[in-house]
Amino acid sequence: NSTVLLMPKKYVYAFEEGSAEMKNLLGGKGSGLAEMTRIGLPVPPGFTITTEACRDFFKNGNKFPEGLEDQIKEYLRKLEEKTGKKFGDPNNPLLVSVRSGAPVSMPGMMDTILNVGLNDATVEGLAKLTNNPRFAYDSYRRLIQMYGEIVDGIDRNLFEEVIERVKKEEGVESDAEISVEGLKKIIEEFKRIYKEQTGRDFPQDPYEQLINAIKRVFESWNNERAIKYRKIYGIPDDMGTAVNVQMMVFGNFGWDSATGVAFTRNPATGEKEFYGEYLPNAQGEDVVAGIRTPKPISELKNDIPEAYEQLVKAAETLEKHYKDMQDIEFTIERGKLYLLQTRTGQRTPKAAVKIAVDMVKEGIITKEEAIMRIKPEQFEKLLHRQIDPSIKIELKPIAKGLPASPGAAVGKVVFRSDEAEELGKQGEKIILVRPETTPEDVGGMAAAQGILTSRGGMTSHAAVVARGMGKPAVVGAESIRIDLENEKFEVNGVIVKKGDIITIDGGDGTVYLGEVKLVEPEITDEVKELLTWADEFRRLGVKANAELPHDVRVARSFGAEGIGLARTEHMFLGEDRVQIVRKMILAETPEQRKEALEELIPLQKGEFKEILEIMDGYKVIIRLLDPPLHEFLPNYEELLEKYYKLKYGGGSEEELKEVEYLLNAVKRMRDANPMMGFRVCRLGIVIPEIYDAQARAAIEAAAELIKEGKNPRLAIMIPGVSIANELKFLRERILKIKKEVEEKFGFEIPLEVGTMIEMPRAALTSSEVAKYADFYSFGTNDLTQMTFGMSRDDAERAFIHNYVEMGILKYNPFQSLDYKGVARLMKIAIEEGKKTNPKLEIGICGEHGGDPRSIRICHRLGLDYVSASPFRVPIARLAAAQAAIEEKWEKIGRIPPVKFE
Repeated sequence: NSTVLLMPKKYVYAFEEGSAEMKNLLGGKGSGLAEMTRIGLPVPPGFTITTEACRDFFKNGNKFPEGLEDQIKEYLRKLEEKTGKKFGDPNNPLLVSVRSGAPVSMPGMMDTILNVGLNDATVEGLAKLTNNPRFAYDSYRRLIQMYGEIVDGIDRNLFEEVIERVKKEEGVESDAEISVEGLKKIIEEFKRIYKEQTGRDFPQDPYEQLINAIKRVFESWNNERAIKYRKIYGIPDDMGTAVNVQMMVFGNFGWDSATGVAFTRNPATGEKEFYGEYLPNAQGEDVVAGIRTPKPISELKNDIPEAYEQLVKAAETLEKHYKDMQDIEFTIERGKLYLLQTRTGQRTPKAAVKIAVDMVKEGIITKEEAIMRIKPEQFEKLLHRQIDPSIKIELKPIAKGLPASPGAAVGKVVFRSDEAEELGKQGEKIILVRPETTPEDVGGMAAAQGILTSRGGMTSHAAVVARGMGKPAVVGAESIRIDLENEKFEVNGVIVKKGDIITIDGGDGTVYLGEVKLVEPEITDEVKELLTWADEFRRLGVKANAELPHDVRVARSFGAEGIGLARTEHMFLGEDRVQIVRKMILAETPEQRKEALEELIPLQKGEFKEILEIMDGYKVIIRLLDPPLHEFLPNYEELLEKYYKLKYGGGSEEELKEVEYLLNAVKRMRDANPMMGFRVCRLGIVIPEIYDAQARAAIEAAAELIKEGKNPRLAIMIPGVSIANELKFLRERILKIKKEVEEKFGFEIPLEVGTMIEMPRAALTSSEVAKYADFYSFGTNDLTQMTFGMSRDDAERAFIHNYVEMGILKYNPFQSLDYKGVARLMKIAIEEGKKTNPKLEIGICGEHGGDPRSIRICHRLGLDYVSASPFRVPIARLAAAQAAIEEKWEKIGRIPPVKFE
């Protein structure tokens, strides 16, 4: 028998043992520190505790897994050797920071504790060793405050009140000006608060501090704000965070020390310029928390020139190495530069596109990489509204701050994040106003139209998170005096209360009282260029769902290659038309119906003609009438109420008769289940005059354009077929009308006749349906409803969000295509349809046609095109290109096989 010795898992890695490829294990921060160490940049030494240790910590009931504590001790000893300092040694103390670092960027969502290792003895040693007692005591008060707040949950305001009181006593403005005696007084007060709140003294054992700090950082993975952030961005809950333990370097050593954040390019505009902010004589948390307003990075050139030059060179090295814009955290200690973090920088959608396009032109990345780098949803954010430039010049702002995240937003002022979240759910448009935001505010920020803060800089929490969310934000508007208790703010004599409407412009940092007119933005040259590249790679065509001439023009300007769905019922709306439609519906004989249609159809023909002309040379698919006829009649319950009011409350006999007639008509036509009732192609079969008239109007519109020398490409779509014979019957009628119009005009009129596949039976019997179709268009809104047996409106109102939250469904199937069910029906329909009719063109016109994940599925299913709403056409073009590149990269092994479920 042989004994197998199980080696404990390796939970800890020194920075020099890791690399960028180990991001899932070491987290973003840990892998960045490892990579910077590997390429020789100045990184304070340290070690990373892995995400696997975090997951095992939770599995072990929030206790360290076996072997972890021994490994921490071992790597702490190695760190002491590297630094020549000893943890807990009063004569030469090693101090460390304990920072979180998940595999994906979650700025400010988890916890950090600095200056771990300080106690009553080591603070004295540090003061003597550095000959800088102010720095030593400032570091100690920071540790007690952070440790108390993060490890023991003490309210930070209890600590802040002490600092404010001492500043007032000493007559100073900033924390950096507090005297040594003042700091000692603060420390004693902090220790008293700590004991009062926890029932025990602040721990003097540095090792106890370290272990508790690591545990708390692990636990912060599941704090409320982190969970909320993961939900907003679709980050898996089982990833876990790594923990980085690193030798402290001090930006609060004196005025030749500093801390800051730098970007290799401007994260708001994408311009190639060194960009960032720093605070002299401060620690990193001061910059991120927005407690002091920082200085622009360009001023560092004058303050600490040598460190500035080193920083610029390091930034260039990192951008070339990572082939992307980097967000760098740095500290300068007594003139020496240290890099604490590098990561792919958060940026606005506009900047993301500009950086990607510029980097292709600079030869840093390929066109494929540029396309894959942009998230399709960023295009939606690119279409941010702006203040109407024609009135902007006349507007007088009530306040000005820093332009942290572009776009303009209008909303009611709300001061509390929980209230913002609640009102957002109710559909209210709000602006979240705070002195500064903290990670706890992320839910309110997500629900708001925009964010306004009175403190903080361009790299404060509010700025970074708003940019990532694509929300307009104005930060550091210092003229605003916020009174949180009474929920109002005052600026230059103007008082703005909760519920008042304001407008903010995150493009230039202005704030306006009241609602200002906003306009839709234009697409930049970089966006156009990126989309042109996307068109080179995509296989899927992109059409638009539109029927109003204005929307058709917008779709065309955004690059739509035709209309995949023109809903003719939308053309029946408007008071004058509804009256004609009602006359047609209520007709008692075919002749009366024809008479009403003769009034309506010329109007519809004019609109068909305009759409075909705008899309000249591109196919326009016109769907014949789809909804139940009773939808064009007054609401039954409202009519009933009116009837009783007239009958018993007084009204003319004539009025009563008219309402009674309408009431009986609605009663007669009202479906028990409208979605599955007398609608779609069933209408055209039982009342053929409607479809005949619509088809004639469309074919004549095309004929008139051909006569004028134009090139209309008309296709007529029959909705809701579930039996092949329904399509056969209606196709024959349409082709007969086509022949009649051709005889009238004396030339051939190109026409395709197809159907919308929105009934499961049509998909399952596709081999029969395809005999009578030139094209299929998947109406996935109804196909999803029919497959799940769920009404979309009822499901989204009542329970779908619960299903997604509870993990019963991974996606809302009405927003993103159901891969296992609906997509499988589509696959059957495509394969069987193409066998019967190899020339069959197949697309999708449901709302899923503009959803990036659904587009990727459509690409894999082999569809010919997707059709989306006009403003989602750019997204669809990009997503279609990404789907093609993704498939190519998968085949060559550049990325692992893609899973859609």
